[in-house]
Amino acid sequence: MADDSHRSTREGRTKPFNPIKAGLVLAALGVAWHAGRVLLVLFGRAEPHVLGSLTFPQTASLIIAGTVVAAFFVGFGLGHLWKRWANSIAPRRAIALVVGLAAFVGAGILAWTVFARPIDVQVARTVRDVPVQVFGLGTVEARVTSKVGFKVSGVVVELGADVGDRATKGAVLARLDDREQRAQLARAKAAIEQTEANLQRAKASVEKTQANYANATRISGRQQKLIQTNSTSVEAAETAKTTQDAALADLNLANSDVLVAEANIGDAKAQQQQQAATLDFHTLTAPYDATVTARLKELGSALGAGEPVFTLIDPKSVWVLAYIDESKAGEIRVGEPAEFVLRSLPSQRLQGHVARIEPESDRVNEERRVEIAFDRIPDSFNLGEQAEVYIRTQRLPQALLVPEAAIEGLGQGRGTIWTVEDGRLQKREVMLGHRLLDGRYEVADGLPDSALAVDQLRSGLRIGRAAKIAAERRK
Repeated sequence: MADDSHRSTREGRTKPFNPIKAGLVLAALGVAWHAGRVLLVLFGRAEPHVLGSLTFPQTASLIIAGTVVAAFFVGFGLGHLWKRWANSIAPRRAIALVVGLAAFVGAGILAWTVFARPIDVQVARTVRDVPVQVFGLGTVEARVTSKVGFKVSGVVVELGADVGDRATKGAVLARLDDREQRAQLARAKAAIEQTEANLQRAKASVEKTQANYANATRISGRQQKLIQTNSTSVEAAETAKTTQDAALADLNLANSDVLVAEANIGDAKAQQQQQAATLDFHTLTAPYDATVTARLKELGSALGAGEPVFTLIDPKSVWVLAYIDESKAGEIRVGEPAEFVLRSLPSQRLQGHVARIEPESDRVNEERRVEIAFDRIPDSFNLGEQAEVYIRTQRLPQALLVPEAAIEGLGQGRGTIWTVEDGRLQKREVMLGHRLLDGRYEVADGLPDSALAVDQLRSGLRIGRAAKIAAERRK
């Protein structure tokens, strides 16, 4: 009677269990798990599964359908087992047995996933025709820049250019009040006319004295002949000779007056040229084909000699002054191609080349100044605008490139990378070459021919673990 009561109590504690519900619950859990995986794939946080040539949505649908069917049958079977165990043994023991079995199966699955299952890895591939570039920041500048003004003082009465204007060589930019200078030039011209009249007068005097000298010479000659025959007195002969000498002196004086008049003409003409040049200095012209970048004075301004009025640049001399870190500037050479992106034109890459490398670096910033000339100067530019500069130092025919994030112990041109060799993970210390602007390093030496370099680190990497190449699997 006591045994029947105990059995009745135990049976009363056992709750009925439906295997179909167990199958549906397990199938729902499987669907939820794979739905989470699908969301991770959609957000780019996980790699999609691929079955043969099927795409991601088709593969996901097949996996979810298979999971639903398999989970339902597993749950249905476990439900039947639970029913049998629950009727034959105590409920606590049954629960402990199921929990232990689930823990054992889960531990086995976890161990296989972590330690035995081949891990998917991404590997680097050899890339051909790889440009090696150096990056720097710079500004748009002009090699030829001039501050122009008048050589004389005066008041500005005309301005013929403004900021942004293009001026051809010789074009008038500004004028000063030149009325006083024009009067000085007129006086110089009058002085030339006066000296020319004095020259004509001196030349006439020369002709007169020449005639007087010739007449005195003839008279003196006749008197000298007559005195030999005692036909004239000695006093008359000496008087004639004295008159001849006086006429010669007058002739020499007249010739001197001609020379003085000619010298005065030369001086007057020099004065005229000086006054004309000074008048030209009252007009400011462009010294070359230029662009006006600044107008420093306005109409009515009183200027001193040499005070600048405009700032000009030669638009053909526009280039980019780049600042390159000294640690990266050693391979730059004059003539190497370059690209730059102006801040105002972020979608355009302008072409150029290295025109000059300044011999003196910035001692504070430890940067080298490099001038980059445009292959084709843009129609519009702004001096001082910031530019990103990319200088190509060389081009590699082919290279194996590994991201910096995939290199351990990076330093002194060496580092350690993970490799896939004969289907298993290994570690190799390699020698590194050039570093690209995107953060990838060239693997120069230390990698066996059959080894593949892992280019993305992830959890689960362990020496000797089996590995699958994700890129090959997707193919």
